[in-house]
Amino acid sequence: MEDWAEIRRLYRAEKLGVKTIARRLGLARNTVRAALRSGTPPRYERRSRGSIVDPVEPEIRGLLRDVPDMPATVIAERIGWERGMTVLRDRIAVLRPLFSPPDPSQRTWYRPGELAQWDLWQPDVLIPVGFGQTAKLWTVVGVSGYSRLIGAHLVPSRAAHDVLGGMLCAIGGFGAVPRKAVWDQEGCIGRIRQGKQVLTAEFQSFRGTLGMGATLVGPADPEAKGLVERANGYLETSFLPGRSFDDVADFNRQLGVWLKRANQRIHGTTRVRPSEAIFEDRGAMMAFPPVLPDPSWRHTIRLPRDHYVRVDTNDYSVNPRFVGRRVDVVVTLDEVVVACEGTEVARHRRCLAKHQTLLTADHARILRQIRAEAAGPRPVEVTVEERDLRVYDQLLEVAS
Repeated sequence: MEDWAEIRRLYRAEKLGVKTIARRLGLARNTVRAALRSGTPPRYERRSRGSIVDPVEPEIRGLLRDVPDMPATVIAERIGWERGMTVLRDRIAVLRPLFSPPDPSQRTWYRPGELAQWDLWQPDVLIPVGFGQTAKLWTVVGVSGYSRLIGAHLVPSRAAHDVLGGMLCAIGGFGAVPRKAVWDQEGCIGRIRQGKQVLTAEFQSFRGTLGMGATLVGPADPEAKGLVERANGYLETSFLPGRSFDDVADFNRQLGVWLKRANQRIHGTTRVRPSEAIFEDRGAMMAFPPVLPDPSWRHTIRLPRDHYVRVDTNDYSVNPRFVGRRVDVVVTLDEVVVACEGTEVARHRRCLAKHQTLLTADHARILRQIRAEAAGPRPVEVTVEERDLRVYDQLLEVAS
């Protein structure tokens, strides 16, 4: 490379001839002539000796032609491959695109208020849930398309009432309702069947109350909701490391404080702070309806003799005086409330531990009262006069 550059300098700048250049640099004249004729720098190219995969490449092509997504391990088995897998995988990676249809993605720009993307993120941390138990719970994460504002809330489970309750908390952080929600095919949200999206009754009721549209993302299409996927990664790498949590409430408290700071950073794509862009975004969103959706789980049962109702795997006590009557059970993110004909007969803080029995002091006291009433009145103590026995002795002496 150095000789090539110097030959061209001497020829073009110094105006020296081929013989002079060859004599000065100690090179052959043909070498000098070749350097002057070459318009590009010299490059060493070693003659390829081929690869051990070359003899079986036709077989690989035939298999990929029939099944483009056939795994490399299956191809190795079909062709009887007994050598190293790395070189085979590299060749298959080169050949596979020749038989698979292209799957390009495009950049998307969002209009203010247009949509928000949603997902469930499971933090890789055990959170105390009481009674010496811990659990890995789920976080509902939402990102507004235009402003890139992130909202998130930890929920007890992936059930519809919990996920929609967390979603409502995150929408409250937006300050208005996005016109459309983009979701994966979560069991509590909906599925795509025969090319048509089928939403669950709970989600239909939720979005109908808000007046919000919905779009489900098909499988193997992460780009369709890349905003929230990147937000999940941001939470994983920036919020979670080095933190410990006392309970679910402490997790959500720390998450709320962190989100305030995260939404004030300058976004790498929009070059605007999400906390500032949300004002324009919110102006194009829909206002909250007069009555917000109630995603709570509700069911009605007849209160059994043991005066407990079961939610998940836990039993919650109810006023024993309502045994045998039909009661309405309402389960929210934080509480379990039981009512009978509009009268509240129990209210418990929701327990996220498993297989627990929760009895309030009031219900225990009422149960003791009922048992005492069932036992009947206590006998009345009567004082009986005791006569001196010497009186009878005197009477007997007189009679005799």
